[in-house]
Amino acid sequence: MNLRKIIQSKYDHPKKDSLHQGDCVHLINDENLFQIIGIDNEHEKCWVRQWPLLPKGSPVFEIPIQEIALPTIKG
Repeated sequence: MNLRKIIQSKYDHPKKDSLHQGDCVHLINDENLFQIIGIDNEHEKCWVRQWPLLPKGSPVFEIPIQEIALPTIKG
């Protein structure tokens, strides 16, 4: 199994309509927490920034919705 599939298997992928501005999520290639700033469902992309904010602010960047991952909850 390649590294990308191993990383992806750790997360649940949200349905694009279940994401909302302000949600905190992970990215499939980064274990840090990110906040969703804006969503474009038509083009399947969103804008995120690292959370919590860095002391001088966190830059916003665009990422495909397919790169968004929700942590798997293990009971």
